[in-house]
Amino acid sequence: MSALALKLRNVRKNFGSSSIINGLNLDVIKGERQAIIGPNGAGKSTLFNLISGFYQVSGGTIEMNGHNITNLATFRINRSGLSRSFQVTNIFPQMTVFENIRCGLLWSMGYKYSFWHLCNQVRHLNEKAEEILERIRMTQRRDLPAGLLAYAEQRALEIGITIAGDAEVILLDEPTAGMSMSETERAVELIRDVTENKTLLVVEHDMSVVFDLADRISVLVYGEIIATDLPEKIRQNQEVQEAYLGKETL
Repeated sequence: MSALALKLRNVRKNFGSSSIINGLNLDVIKGERQAIIGPNGAGKSTLFNLISGFYQVSGGTIEMNGHNITNLATFRINRSGLSRSFQVTNIFPQMTVFENIRCGLLWSMGYKYSFWHLCNQVRHLNEKAEEILERIRMTQRRDLPAGLLAYAEQRALEIGITIAGDAEVILLDEPTAGMSMSETERAVELIRDVTENKTLLVVEHDMSVVFDLADRISVLVYGEIIATDLPEKIRQNQEVQEAYLGKETL
């Protein structure tokens, strides 16, 4: 059996008397790109918040690379090798594009709570930031305040910040939402490039993105995974068609 990057068993999340995640089981294989799809209200963002520690689970266990991360603090999960983006763009708008990327690098490059280093004078830190800017194709925007970027560029910057910490497991929450077709195509190309040799779990509503990007797809409906399979088999799954995709979509 392939090694698992993420292993969720009987995971539950309740908000008061409302049950959002209901005994969910999920395996994410190391090095694969796996998509989570499902209707609005299915619990996709809640699931991401449980995995990344923003919500506490009501029951069950979450493991990453064989280690139990259930209900760990978000920063501990991040430092264990998981990084994520959000539905709403999460950047530092007053800082430059370059400074945003550099901030994402600090902890992973050993600058933790260091108050005596001047970032501008740390050559290898700045060189690494420049490398990431080149990877996300934003070198020409490096000195622009991030808040002045176009929407699609802000999303690309957030992906750059997400990968800056060199996490092994990357969670992207609707990375192409609100983009035009051409912007979406560029975003998919970027995601495919920056997640090479990493594990990607992505929530996405755009089915063209899902079927183009994912090695496997999991379908989440009413807090439960009803199917996980290869894209073509998910496309042909009758239960999935009835629950979410719709025959006209396929």
